[in-house]
Amino acid sequence: MSQVNVQRLNSLTAEERAGLVKRSESDLSFFLEKVQPILDAVRTEGDEALVRFGRELDKAAVTKDTLKVSEAEFDEAFGLVDDKVIEAIRFGISNIRSFHEEQAPEPMWLKEVRPGAFAGDRFLPINSVALYVPRGKGSFPSVTMMTAVPGVVAGVPNLAIFTPPGPDGKVDAATLVAARIAGVETVYKAGGAQAVAAAAYGTETVRKAHKIVGPGSPWVVAAKRLLAGVIDPGLPAGPSECVILADDTVSGGLAALDLLIEAEHGPDSSAWLVTSSERVVAEALEALPELWGQMTEQRVEFSRTVLTGTSGGIVLAETMEDACAFVNEYAPEHLEILSTKPFEYLGDITEASEILMGTHTPVSIANFALGPNAVLPTSRGANTYGPLSVSDFVRRSSIGYVTEKGFSQMASAAKTLAEYEGFSSHANAVSDMRQRFLKG
Repeated sequence: MSQVNVQRLNSLTAEERAGLVKRSESDLSFFLEKVQPILDAVRTEGDEALVRFGRELDKAAVTKDTLKVSEAEFDEAFGLVDDKVIEAIRFGISNIRSFHEEQAPEPMWLKEVRPGAFAGDRFLPINSVALYVPRGKGSFPSVTMMTAVPGVVAGVPNLAIFTPPGPDGKVDAATLVAARIAGVETVYKAGGAQAVAAAAYGTETVRKAHKIVGPGSPWVVAAKRLLAGVIDPGLPAGPSECVILADDTVSGGLAALDLLIEAEHGPDSSAWLVTSSERVVAEALEALPELWGQMTEQRVEFSRTVLTGTSGGIVLAETMEDACAFVNEYAPEHLEILSTKPFEYLGDITEASEILMGTHTPVSIANFALGPNAVLPTSRGANTYGPLSVSDFVRRSSIGYVTEKGFSQMASAAKTLAEYEGFSSHANAVSDMRQRFLKG
């Protein structure tokens, strides 16, 4: 049995340290090559390609007539899902909606920047957004909740979920329950690169979208990258990743418990426990076998692959300052600050998509119930992106309005700069010529 990967930060070379922050989708060359024919087929063949790839890649019994989920399938789903699960979905959606309603911008604002001159912004929902909900390594109604709710809050008129069907040709029942409760009833049975292509190009059944959001495999990430000129690919959301930053005030067993949360997503996930405490390391290593004994066989295999490979394990730093510096270098999707005094470290953390504070805020709560969005940028996307939000579903227009009173001062500055830059028509438009034409 392979041993859990333990690295001492101060003994690593620059190359070895860089290797720790590398993600599974950092090199997409293999996927880019394999994905292109799929995209081309969907573009030229439409539904026919979606059906063929559904059978070949998803091993699902899908036909042209069943690509779109029917109202009857939605109704049936509520009878297939346990009432306790439905109640948990309603609970989570309620909190997610409450959180995202606070994010919603004012439809328009204007500020008088100078007497008689006004400038501001207007916000309108994007007309059509595709929501990608993965299924390959499990079923994820939570992703439906996280992608659908901000879109509904934003007022997007055309929201559509794309998700791989099961072998029976049906969509996961809880995903349909979450979709209907959130307010989305357009669901297509398509996953992977072919789903991204369908959203980008449209087919006989699928309405073309302006944007696609949601996490996915490297196949999905590669398709988004290749189609970035056709459809807005949204924030980079690939395989799951997390860092558990633990200090000496907590149990190493607790750190191990939370380390496994994202590690169990799949063998391409990334999960690191970062600490300066030798005791925490020893206790975490001791606890892992017992914790694996309480997990299903598939999730043990996934998490063990991560923690014994190159994308996960334990990083032991000399000090917590060094540990925080490594977290910023890593720029994780999920970060737990596992400490009885978490706010002492918050000021040192500048590069993380999601920061969960203290011993009672595991990633599980954030993924399913707390309210902030759990669709987050991966592969160091935290350097430039934030979590999925209402702002990802709206477009902003600048508004300008200058009255006769405000024109003179504005025109003088504009004319000076236009002449400096050599734009004669720019200058003419704010010169005395304007007054002549205004007076008729």
